This record gives sequence, structure tokens and C-alpha cells, in this order.
Amino acid sequence: MSSTIYLLTGLLVGIFLWIYSSSKAKKEATLLKDQKIKLQQEKEIVVNFMHNLALAIGEGVGRKELYQRIAHTAVATTGAMSSCIYEKKENGRLESIVTEGLFPPQRKLKSLSSKSSSTRASFLEKILASEILESGEGIVGEVAKTGKSVFVPNANNDPRITQHDDPSLVLRSLIYSPLIHDDQIIGVLVVANPANGLPFSITDLSLVNSLAEQSALAIKNSDAMNLRLEKSRMDTDLALAKDVQELFLAKESPAFKGLEIDTQYIPSSQVSGDFYDFYKLSSSKFAVSVADVSGKGVPASLLMALCQTNLRHYVRKGKTPKQILSDLNKDMEERIREDMFITLTLAIIDIQLDKITYARAGHEPAVLARLDKNNNYQIETLKGNGMALGMVPSDLFEEVIEDKTCDFKKGDFLTLYTDGVTEFQNQTDEEFGLERLCELLKESASQNPYSFNTSVIKKLESFSSITGERDDITLLSVKRI
Repeated sequence: MSSTIYLLTGLLVGIFLWIYSSSKAKKEATLLKDQKIKLQQEKEIVVNFMHNLALAIGEGVGRKELYQRIAHTAVATTGAMSSCIYEKKENGRLESIVTEGLFPPQRKLKSLSSKSSSTRASFLEKILASEILESGEGIVGEVAKTGKSVFVPNANNDPRITQHDDPSLVLRSLIYSPLIHDDQIIGVLVVANPANGLPFSITDLSLVNSLAEQSALAIKNSDAMNLRLEKSRMDTDLALAKDVQELFLAKESPAFKGLEIDTQYIPSSQVSGDFYDFYKLSSSKFAVSVADVSGKGVPASLLMALCQTNLRHYVRKGKTPKQILSDLNKDMEERIREDMFITLTLAIIDIQLDKITYARAGHEPAVLARLDKNNNYQIETLKGNGMALGMVPSDLFEEVIEDKTCDFKKGDFLTLYTDGVTEFQNQTDEEFGLERLCELLKESASQNPYSFNTSVIKKLESFSSITGERDDITLLSVKRI
């Protein structure tokens, strides 16, 4: 009898254990299935999110719009009431760059009870739109510093959370996740208060972290894409500016009885601030100019084109170089930005009188090789007072600038240049200098202008093998024959 009881008891216990095990296994299988479903859903959310961000990047959407889409997606996928993205600035501060919904500030606000509804709304909008936290301040600062997410399921019991008196700004549950790529913190994504009133779950935390991780990658890709687009636009603008500039620069040196002329022009980039020009004034008078606009790129090239056009107009009025440059300065004074100016030398050659009349508007002094009685070349630098165009008011400019005159007889050799020649540096930062240019002219003045200019360029190349940034180079040489 007792053995039968034991047998039945054992059988019942076995059945109970089997039912319990089966029930537990079934629950575990159901839980595992739910987890797989949630993981699959999270994967689909992240994939769709990345697809939408990729489309936005392809459309050239700016960084702030990209942030707004990220904040919106974080709210939509977690069921949060609000979200905010704090962007890390160069000084380490964190600025709330975008918000979605009524996101509670991370700092304590002044009481809003005394404010009217319209004043209260505008006050909140202003605060929420531009909250700036110091480096390391609060949980946002902690996440930005450590690069690790912070999960606050119950904000009511967390002393780190700043609670507000206003019921619409009460914080119940939050997730802080870093926007980090290649160990570089871009910012922090924060989501607050699930709409169902329950705390955020571990699944929500995983989802927000995944969104933040992919968002950081998308932001970096967007920055790179926008940089390439900006470079492409700049290249297009530079190519256009170069085409326009080439229309103003003479392709070949002009022919003029009694003179041999050559110009060598090497811009430092696609567009240059240097310019040169020639002007046939009469059967016996010929003018040349060389100028250098401060700065580089499109602004300098556009100012160059404007100056060159106006100079051509004034040169043909039959005035002296001083008068021409004074008129030009009056015309350009209001058009030149405060941080820009133009240096310029204008020389009028009279082959009938064997004279050069010139004026310098703050430009490098021209160099003249003149034959002496023994047919040896002597070098003279053509100095003269004058200030750069656009640098000072017209009355002061006219008071300082002066006309200078010198002989220019058969065999004499004149060279105008920009500071890209004399300030050309080698590896030890030593400049080529005016003295070397003068020595080279003394040795080569018996040659024609093309040979001399070519020899100068070769000397510059042998002087320095540096291929980095340098200034524009312009050489204009005239020989009296």
C-alpha cells in the first residue's frame, strides 16, 4: 500500500515538475521571441532612420535640419514627449541646438507663476531654444565628457535631475546618449518622459543609443558631403573668376617701335591679385603698369578687374601718372573694403624725349639698368613717394604721391615687378630680395626682356624648392632699342 502511495506521489511530482518546466520553457521561448521581435523592430527602425538620413544628406540638408530630424525620430520611435540635442562647441560648452516638443531645461528656471500666458510661452520658447551648459555641467556635461550614456528610469528620486515648478516641465524619465564618432564627441541626444506615463525601458535605452550612434555617423558624413559640395562650388567660382581675369590680362606683349617688352605672370592659385597692363598713348608715348591687390582669391581678382578697367579709362585722358593715380584713388576709395588695398606703379615712356615719367602708389620700386659712358650697366631703383590705393583719404593720397622723371635711352632696361619676386622665400625663410634682382639685371641687361624674365624665374626656382604657399609673381620688363 505504502509503495503504491509513493509511486503515485512520485508520479504527481513528476507531472508537476514536467508542467512547471514546460510552462517555464514556454515563457522563456515567448520572452525570447518577444526579444527577437523587439530587436528586429529596433533594427528596422535604425535602418529606416539611416535610409532617411542618407536621403537628407544627398539632398544637401544642413546640419541643423539633420539634427531636427534626429530629434523628431527619437521622439517618434520611443514614444517620448520631447527630446533635445546639445551640440558640443569648440570651447567645450554644450548648446541646445534643436528641440522636439516641450523639452524641460536642465537648469532651474525663475518662477513663471507671475507671467501671463503669452509672456510665459515666449519666455519658455526663448529658454528652450538656446540653453547653453558649461563643460561637464549636469548629466549632459557628464555624458559629453565620458562618452557613455546615462539612463534615468525614475527622475523623481534622482538628485541629479533639476525639477521645475511648472507642471508642463516635470521630468519623470530620461535617456542621455552621446553622439560620438571615432572617439570624438559631437553632442548629446536626450529624450524625456514617455507619453504612456511609464518609465523608459532597457529596450528604449538600446534604441536611443543605436539612433545616437548612427546619427553621429550621419552627421560626420553630412559634414564631409557639405565640405565637398562647398569645395565644388568654390572650384566653380574660382574657374569662372579665372576665366574673367584672363580676359583682362594681355596674352602677348604688344609691339611698339623703339621698345622690346616681355611679361612673365605666375599666379599662386587659380586666381590672382596681381595685374599688369600696356597702353599705347601716341606714336611716341607708351605706358606700362604693374599692380598688386592685397589678399587672394575671388575678392582680390574682382577688385583687380575693377581697378584695371578704371585705370585704362584714366590713362587715356593724357594726364601725368600722379594725376591718373589720384583720379583712380578717388574713384576706388569708396569701393575698396577697409581690409583691402592696391599697390601700383604706372610709368609713361616717351621714346621721343628718351624719358620715363612714373608714380608709385605704395608699390615696389622699379629697377632700371642704364648704360654708362663705358657701356657698363649701372643699376638704379626708381623710388618715389606714394601710398597704396584705397588706404587713405584722397586729399592725403594726393598730398603724398609724386611724379618722378628719369632718362631712358637706347640700351636701357626697365623692370617692374610685384613683391612675389623679392619676397620669394627658401627653406630657411630667407627672401630672394631686391639686391639679388638688381645683380641679376646688371648681369643680364644686355639680353632681351624675355631672356631676362626667364632667367629670373629660373633663379627663383633654384633659390627654393618649396612647393607650398607663395605669393603671385609678375615681371614686366621693357628695353629701349
